[in-house]
Amino acid sequence: MHRPDFRSARWRKSISSSETNCVEVALVDGFIGVRDSKDPFGPVLAFTRSEWAAFLTGVRGDEFELEELGHRPL
Repeated sequence: MHRPDFRSARWRKSISSSETNCVEVALVDGFIGVRDSKDPFGPVLAFTRSEWAAFLTGVRGDEFELEELGHRPL
């Protein structure tokens, strides 16, 4: 699979992000990259558009609630 180069990507973060707890996303060659904003030269998780769409559907459907996964809320 082709691995996009995110080094010159235009990264965006949510306006509701805080200074210490934030991720950023970017679109490069049809892939969505996700990184920790505190580590801009660190690793990037890359997802296809269909993978990203499936993830967002799960988020909107509360499929990733920590309590349901056996974790206490933060």
